[in-house]
Amino acid sequence: MARNQLAFVEGASINKNPMFYGVNYPFWKVRMKIFMESVNRGIWQAVVNGYTIPTQVVNNETIEKLHESWSIEEIRRSEYDSKAMNIIYSSLNSDEFFRVSACTIAKEMRDLIKVTHEGTLEIRRAWKNSLIQKYETFKMKQGETIGYV
Repeated sequence: MARNQLAFVEGASINKNPMFYGVNYPFWKVRMKIFMESVNRGIWQAVVNGYTIPTQVVNNETIEKLHESWSIEEIRRSEYDSKAMNIIYSSLNSDEFFRVSACTIAKEMRDLIKVTHEGTLEIRRAWKNSLIQKYETFKMKQGETIGYV
């Protein structure tokens, strides 16, 4: 009887974020989205849309606002990004953690993990074409036979 072996041995919990050990990224990605949304949809939106530090225009120059002058909404968005980063950091094994440790916002972390484990569209397309070419040019080698061992 085949055993379903998932990369997530801790099981599912509404209180504990899903762990990622570098394998089965599509499964973890879905679980992470659901987990973050269950904590607060604003946290997931920080991951999807990114976060930028609030700015203001002074003497025709755009500068960062002092934290003391942030609006309640600007503080809330900052907190969502910090919470998202915390959730992601605490979901990763040490190899994945160090891969994203230089990131400054949650969207950057997610994008780096995604590219690492899914590749870009161009990479996936090239991989697919390579596999198709290997399949189409598949031949038996001299001395090979089709038979049961």
